[in-house]
Amino acid sequence: MINNKKLKAVAFGEVLWDIFGNEKKIGGAPLNVALRMKALGADVNMISCVGNDLDGEEIIAEVKRLGLETETILKSDDFPTGLVNVTLDESKSATYEILYPSAWDKIIPNEIARKEVLNADVLIYGSLVCRDEVSRQALQELLHTNAYKVFDVNLRKPHYTYEILQELMQSADFIKFNDDEITEISQAFDSPFTTIEENMNFICSLTNAKAICVTKGKYGALLLWDKNLYSNSGYTVKVEDTVGAGDSFLGALVTFLLTGEDPQKALNFACATGALVAGSAGANPQIELTEIDELINRN
Repeated sequence: MINNKKLKAVAFGEVLWDIFGNEKKIGGAPLNVALRMKALGADVNMISCVGNDLDGEEIIAEVKRLGLETETILKSDDFPTGLVNVTLDESKSATYEILYPSAWDKIIPNEIARKEVLNADVLIYGSLVCRDEVSRQALQELLHTNAYKVFDVNLRKPHYTYEILQELMQSADFIKFNDDEITEISQAFDSPFTTIEENMNFICSLTNAKAICVTKGKYGALLLWDKNLYSNSGYTVKVEDTVGAGDSFLGALVTFLLTGEDPQKALNFACATGALVAGSAGANPQIELTEIDELINRN
């Protein structure tokens, strides 16, 4: 609970196992966002699908252990639980082999999921889940809600088209990119601009979004909120791996902004959260509020 307001959120999309050699860690961008929001006091549901297999049973058990409800995570008899093979380069940046088809490609929401979305304050969704028509149609149905809609752009070649990205951006109130993503998408839509700041306003002019955020890795992030631009130049940590850092950043930022926190403080907190995730193994390390405050104060 932040500023005496408890946020009710729903995340839609992939839940899966990230495979690091012989080790696996629970992941999927929307789930990572949901778990960080839950850790910060939000009431969160995750709409997804796993296979009727051992990997799926383990995901359900882990999600329950981490405090999320699982009635809206469905089971498929026809498709396996999602797996992603993660490779880290010398700088500990990740590349991904995302196996297809997976159960989360075939999400068909149940009535509980539909009611959760209608009663939510915020709906978080990404682009990767739209690589398959089944999950894409499910998301399009759920986007007909009064909830505040947060679109997490997550470009993973070859799993996207600009036509679908445009539709997803049009539905959003808030769009989050990384610096490479906003550059690529702005160029695809014939932006005449070269700077990130100019292209943030360009994307706003093309869409219904009123807020844009762009992460810049170790160099922090920019936030366009209520027509004002906020910036953070990043926090220095020893990077363990970058998996999930942007997701936790988004979860922290949205939670603080939508509970009325000052935008600059929200951005600072989110950047510190993302940095600490990058300094830990896996996408969902436990991070104490004191660690975040200490990192902010040191900088």
